[in-house]
Amino acid sequence: MSTLLMTLAVLGGTGKEGKGLAYRWAKAGYKVLIGSRNAEKAQAAAAELTELLGGNALVQGMENLSAAQGADILIVTVPYSAHKDTLQAIKEAAKGKILIDVTVPLVPPKVTKVQMPPAGSAAQEAVEILGEGVQVVDAFQNISYEHLMHGGEVPCDVLVTGSSKAAREEALKLVQAAGLTGWDAGPIENSVVLEGLTSILIYMNKQYGSTHAGIKMTGLSA
Repeated sequence: MSTLLMTLAVLGGTGKEGKGLAYRWAKAGYKVLIGSRNAEKAQAAAAELTELLGGNALVQGMENLSAAQGADILIVTVPYSAHKDTLQAIKEAAKGKILIDVTVPLVPPKVTKVQMPPAGSAAQEAVEILGEGVQVVDAFQNISYEHLMHGGEVPCDVLVTGSSKAAREEALKLVQAAGLTGWDAGPIENSVVLEGLTSILIYMNKQYGSTHAGIKMTGLSA
């Protein structure tokens, strides 16, 4: 299957991060299903992205379960408070697919403090909830919405961890399609570092008056 013919479901796609990723992938030619607990909100977000892309994008809005059922790859971009419920709701639809988890276990009000769940990370929690029939990848936590929506080159890298090398390779294709530079950062256990970095970047944004701190790998060649 050509990657440009694959259908992506961005679950929680009405939020900033989800909408930014959906924008990038729709611009690259993917069919994108925006998922939400509220179908009307999803449809409004899809209409907004379609207008931004000149009316040529393949973007549809619907409830999370319908989006998960209709897609080849699922991307979860919900707040941590909705993470468990969202995964349980789409568990059957996710079987046999790759799920990219963008969720960070932020615990307000102390979002600048790293606070990981008992499973180790949100992605490892997803593995426990979804079971062996789903390949889980962790990525995109450290790319700001501001970078995604301006449409230009992004001076930050994406680290990708996951439950299999094959799943990480598929996720890296989506990183590239979004116009970003991605790196294979190893097994899903390493996701604790990726997710923890988000709290550090939030702290640094506040400390240094920014909104879009990121990371850049050096000393490597693709």
